[in-house]
Amino acid sequence: MRSFLLRRIVQLSCCCILQLVGVVTLVQSFVLQHNNHASIITQPHQYQQTKRLVNRSSQQSSLSSKLYSLKPAAIPLMDSGKALARSGELLIDLTSSLDLYGGGLSAAGANIRNCGDCLAQAGASCRMKTATELVIDELREGSDCLREGTDKLLRAVEEGKVDGNTPLVDKITKMIVPMKQASLWLEEAGAAILQKESLDVIAGHFISTGEALLLLSMTVEVLDESSNDGKVSAQRMVYASEQMILAGNELKGEKKEKRRGKSWIKG
Repeated sequence: MRSFLLRRIVQLSCCCILQLVGVVTLVQSFVLQHNNHASIITQPHQYQQTKRLVNRSSQQSSLSSKLYSLKPAAIPLMDSGKALARSGELLIDLTSSLDLYGGGLSAAGANIRNCGDCLAQAGASCRMKTATELVIDELREGSDCLREGTDKLLRAVEEGKVDGNTPLVDKITKMIVPMKQASLWLEEAGAAILQKESLDVIAGHFISTGEALLLLSMTVEVLDESSNDGKVSAQRMVYASEQMILAGNELKGEKKEKRRGKSWIKG
């Protein structure tokens, strides 16, 4: 009897163990199916999010590269800056013949020279896509130089009044407005780049700056018509204005019309 009970207990224990093993197997299979289903749902969602982020970043990078493509204006902007710097140096030399060296007009010439240096550096930075901030800084620095030059011209006017040189005072007075306009347009060009304006807007500011420099050159030429320094200074400023306008046209994508046939031959 005792052996029969022991045998029965062993059989029941084996049945319980087998049932427990079956339950554990069912639970594990359910967990695996649930994880596979979750991964099937999650993976497409993650893929869509990643694809969306990649598309957005590519759109932003293409927009920024298109916006900051200032390379076409690099060479004419450098040439404009070099010519303007030379014009300022010649204006300083002109003050020596006018016996005004060290005064307000001489200081204004120095500011024009410094502005030219800034423009040349801005043009050099235009060749690099990662140097947009340098272009903005140089344009604003050049604008500040011309603004300080305007203040120096006002001082030169006061000095001329003290000396009683009325004709020279009138000539210097005519320089103030175009120099101030060039300063404002140059600052607008830097602000347009900073605010991510279109290339047409930036080009328009360059063209307006060039037109203001052209008006300024006309006032420089008449300061002393007998001096060669004044004439050459005005000529270099005219060239600076032409190159500045060319920089704007290059940004717009406008190309010069090539002469066809033999129209270039002078008859």
